Amino acid sequence: MSQEPTVQPSVATVAEGVARISWEPGENVDVVRREVAAALVDHPRVEALVDPDDEGGQRLATWSGMRREGVMRGVTVDGGPVDRVVYARLATDTPVHEPAGFRELLNSFLPRKRAISQMLVRDEEGRVLMCRLTYKQDWDLPGGVVEVGEAPREAVTREVEEELALQIPAGDLLLTDWLPPWSGWDDALCLVYDGGVHPASITASIVEQAREIRSAQFCTPAEVREHCADFTARRVEAALARVADPTSAPAYTESGR
Repeated sequence: MSQEPTVQPSVATVAEGVARISWEPGENVDVVRREVAAALVDHPRVEALVDPDDEGGQRLATWSGMRREGVMRGVTVDGGPVDRVVYARLATDTPVHEPAGFRELLNSFLPRKRAISQMLVRDEEGRVLMCRLTYKQDWDLPGGVVEVGEAPREAVTREVEEELALQIPAGDLLLTDWLPPWSGWDDALCLVYDGGVHPASITASIVEQAREIRSAQFCTPAEVREHCADFTARRVEAALARVADPTSAPAYTESGR
């Protein structure tokens, strides 16, 4: 059995009500846990800044009862900017020995993935409703990011109403498309729901949300190819294939493939 380091964790008050704890490599988790509990007697918050490459330090912070809060970029250490993972525990946090407290601890560091919900709306000629967006040149299906705690089906119905003033309840899930990391974005899951077939005249009732939507119109598959990024066009084509033949067309794609 290894012996505990002779240098105890360092605890310092860094702001009103905030204590910051640091430790030497190889510190015992029970020692850090006790120091965190002691610091919480006089501080509502105890935090630790851990090197992103220090996996042992991150595990130590977690099993000491501190939740991962995110990454603080550009912290000055030894005269230079570095990144640090922020862990913290509040005096009001649920005790870790309670089931809810342990779940909250796990939830703070387990991977999370962005979800995007979109809707495939067609007219009688088989054209697809596409949106010309204000924040990028490429066109896209109506929809948007799923909010925290929101059901993806509810999200796309909400987005279509907010962005186009169309009340179209989302139907069945047609396609799950995984989007790999790209140009500054982390990876994401795009869920395409069936919006059904509607008269082409439905576009006359569209009221674009000026902040995000320049225009919206029904497009042929060829026009989708012309206006959209390749991966978006592939996603639309895969969703249309699911509508045409749901038994054999794939329900899962990666970047539309």
